[in-house]
Amino acid sequence: MFERLREDIDCVFERDPAARTGFEVLTTYPGLHAVLMHRTTHSLWNYGFKWLARLLSNLARLFTGIEIHPGARIGRRFFIDHGMGVVIGETAVIGDDCTLYHGVTLGGISWNKGKRHPTLGRDVVVGAGAKVLGPIEIGDGARIGSNSVVVKSVAPDTTVVGVPGHVVEPPVTDEADKRCAMTAQCIGFDAYGAAKDAPDPVANAINLMLDHIHALDRRIKALSQILEKQGISGHFDHLPDLQACEIHSAQDEAKTEERSDTADPADTETCYPR
Repeated sequence: MFERLREDIDCVFERDPAARTGFEVLTTYPGLHAVLMHRTTHSLWNYGFKWLARLLSNLARLFTGIEIHPGARIGRRFFIDHGMGVVIGETAVIGDDCTLYHGVTLGGISWNKGKRHPTLGRDVVVGAGAKVLGPIEIGDGARIGSNSVVVKSVAPDTTVVGVPGHVVEPPVTDEADKRCAMTAQCIGFDAYGAAKDAPDPVANAINLMLDHIHALDRRIKALSQILEKQGISGHFDHLPDLQACEIHSAQDEAKTEERSDTADPADTETCYPR
């Protein structure tokens, strides 16, 4: 019992830089209070005292703002940061070392009895306001960005953002990437499920379409010139050349501003669309 309590307090220090002392964590962190109360209510639920378990879980929600159904199965070193508005359904399963932020819902999308809530693997981070819905599986090491809505299973070691959720960081495959991921894990975890240097999937998709449009424009222009030379088609004025453009995400713009602040003005030049 005391070993589990020590684990719960230690994991708060690992994931929340605002934590100062063990006594402060034990007395003022509602996420810890909700997890401790859930262990009691879950035991009562398994022994058949379901009404009493639901009553105590509702009292815990009243004092912490966190609703955890007594039937939910939760692993070790589970941390709920801030906590207000967190909802964890009856058939949800949460692995070891997971982190949830305020406003997270692990909910169901069916009124049918049986498994209807998500299963989280080990070391999963779910950002503030995210909704993970249905009997889906979130793989080990996955990151769910804030305010995302996830209704499909997520592979291990991937980052998902958006509504509906889109993968922005694919799973780690080769050995070099795995070593980098292990090093990053030693340095710290991705707070709020926000991975560092995560690309914008919408901007990437638009940029790919723009590149394709440029290639098609060049090919059509070349074909029309050949038809004119062969006398198959009469002359017509070609459209003006498309200007090169690219959609930048907010993160790319921030990096550009940082580089411009540190660069020597004499060494910089202004670039115009081609």
